[in-house]
Amino acid sequence: MAKIRNLIHATPLKQSSTINRRAGYNVYLKLENLQRTGSFKVRGALNKVLSLSTKELERGVIAASAGNHAQGVALACKLRNAQAYIYMPVHTPETKIKATRAYGASVILAGDTYDEAYAHALQHCVLNNHTFVHAFDDEDVIAGQGTLALEMLKQNPNLDTLIVPVGGGGLIAGIAITAKRQNPYIKIVGVQAASVPGVHLKFNRLRDNTGLSWKTMAEGIQVRNPGSLTYPLIEEFVDEIVTVTEEEIADTILFMLEREKLLVEGAGAVAVAAVLHGHLNHLPKEVGCIVSGGNLDYDKLQCLSSKEY
Repeated sequence: MAKIRNLIHATPLKQSSTINRRAGYNVYLKLENLQRTGSFKVRGALNKVLSLSTKELERGVIAASAGNHAQGVALACKLRNAQAYIYMPVHTPETKIKATRAYGASVILAGDTYDEAYAHALQHCVLNNHTFVHAFDDEDVIAGQGTLALEMLKQNPNLDTLIVPVGGGGLIAGIAITAKRQNPYIKIVGVQAASVPGVHLKFNRLRDNTGLSWKTMAEGIQVRNPGSLTYPLIEEFVDEIVTVTEEEIADTILFMLEREKLLVEGAGAVAVAAVLHGHLNHLPKEVGCIVSGGNLDYDKLQCLSSKEY
C-alpha cells in the first residue's frame, strides 16, 4: 500500500438509501469509477511497474488490456519515463483508447476479445524483448488490487460481505486474500456476466455451455479463463461466484446514472446488478459493493436506453 498510496485516490465508500431499500440490507458503494484513470486497475498496474528494474523499463513495457489496465500501465510508465505498448481489442470503447494514448502509450488494436489481443501482445513481446505486465495473473498486480480491500475495511470495519466483479480474477484474488486476513469471517462474492462465465463455471463445477456467445457489454471482464495464479486463490478464499444478465447490467448502468448520478461502465455495474436483482445466496447485513470503473462511451448510453444491446 505504501508504494502506491500517494499516486492513487482513496475513493469514497458511499451508502445508497435507494439500493438499501431494494436490497433489504445496508449497501456501500466503493466508487472506483472515481479513481485515477477511472478504474481500480491503476492500483495493480502502478504496483507492478514501480517494482520493475531500470533495465526492465528500458526494454519497453507491453501489456494486453480491455481498456482499464491499459490506462493504468500507460500512466505508470509515464511516471517512470518508460515506453508502453498496449494491445487492445478492436472494439474497445474509444474513450479508453484515447485516454491510453493521452498518457503516451502506443496503442495497437488487434483481435475481437481480450484473449485475442493478449495472444498478439505475447507474440510482440517475444519478438521485441519487451517487459510484459499482465492484466491480472501477476503477484504484484494482485497485491496492488488488494489495497482496495484495505481501504474499504478502514472506511467501514463492519462490512460482512464484499461483492466484486470478476474477469481474469486479479481483483477478487487480491481483495479476498487481503480481506480474509483482516476478517476471516467476511464473505467474498464474485460476479460475472452470464455470457462470459469462465470462473463461474469452473468454481461451481459446471459444464461449459457451448451455446454461450462469450460477448458482453461488460468488456472489462470479458475474459474466458482465470489466471493460473488467480484461480487457486479464488478457490481458497472466495465464497460465492454468481452471474448477471446483459439486461441486468444495462438496467444497472442506467439506474446508477439516473438515481445515483454516477457514470459506470458495464464491468463496474455487475456487482451492483447482483444486489439489485437478488443474486446473493446468503443474507448479509453490511455489504461493500465495488463499482470498479466508469470508462463508458457516451454513445453506448443511447444503445442502453433503447435496449439495443
